[in-house]
Amino acid sequence: MSSFSVTRYPFKVHPITRFCLTRPWIARWIVPFSHWYAGKMGHRQLGLKYEDLYPEESETMQLALKRLPPREAYDRVFRLRRAFQLSLSHQLLPEEEWVKPGEDIPYLSPLIDEIETEIKEREDLDSMVMEKKKSASKADEGEKSGH
Repeated sequence: MSSFSVTRYPFKVHPITRFCLTRPWIARWIVPFSHWYAGKMGHRQLGLKYEDLYPEESETMQLALKRLPPREAYDRVFRLRRAFQLSLSHQLLPEEEWVKPGEDIPYLSPLIDEIETEIKEREDLDSMVMEKKKSASKADEGEKSGH
């Protein structure tokens, strides 16, 4: 059995993924395939983590990149530049420099989740409608007028 656990990662897990990983007989087939597929994607051979592949054009992603700690932001830019240079020269890193599966942990997903939660909360607060309580004030007025 693999060491992969649904609760090990703090980011959102797709319901189908959760379904597969909570059933050992399915996980025995899916987890080795997913590790094989991640290895064949090629980003680790260029020194990239999976989250380095996220497109940067969205506002949420831009905010997440601004919130990265300085060291992590520097490392990310270094990995991207090195991968771009390797791609231009049609080379791969030496195998000892490839990103190992244990090193390919999420570093942007927690920030993205936090930003999406803030945006949703802001939208909920902006669309909130405030109403005054009318029943208590009308009852007081009725007693004063003698009705």
